[in-house]
Amino acid sequence: MTVEPIRSKVKIKQMYRYLANKDPKYGLLFKFGLNTGLRISDILPVKFKDVCNEHGEFRDYFILKERKTGKEKKIKLNKALRKAIEAHAKDKNLTPDSYLFSSKKGKHLGRIQAYRVMKEAARIVGIENFGTHSLRKTWGYWTYKMSKYNIGLIMDTFNHSSPHITLRYIGINQDQKDELGTVKIFSQIHIPLGSHQLASSYL
Repeated sequence: MTVEPIRSKVKIKQMYRYLANKDPKYGLLFKFGLNTGLRISDILPVKFKDVCNEHGEFRDYFILKERKTGKEKKIKLNKALRKAIEAHAKDKNLTPDSYLFSSKKGKHLGRIQAYRVMKEAARIVGIENFGTHSLRKTWGYWTYKMSKYNIGLIMDTFNHSSPHITLRYIGINQDQKDELGTVKIFSQIHIPLGSHQLASSYL
């Protein structure tokens, strides 16, 4: 199975509603992934103090070191995500050392548990080919379209070495292949009598 981004905004909203109703922290996890493009493994250990200072005010930037690459990421959280974090913090009475995505054992959610819940939500709302990288790919897919195809921005965020790698990763290559399948190249060709043998070599 090739993991794909979520291309439907309707499905994104449906999946978010399902997760938020199941447990608000899963809705927040989903929104965090969609709005930052980070790997799930980098999101799960985030603490409240990582995004807010001791006064409960949002930091100018959320800074973290990627587990896989060791590179530092500097992200400005958007208003939608800040609002969701703020609501979650108030609801759960989070302290600076609290994990945003805590487990019942007091630690942060495990990657396997988080993926299991996400996978279940995707299945219920009818999203196919959902995997651990789907949120990251979805961020890339929609950022690419909304930034008017700024592939350099996506490449830099994902630490990719070429546009081709990034386009394939976020599913744009597959979109282009799908579009080719709808093009009726020979639909308007008039085939004169007596030329069926020649035409059959093209059609």
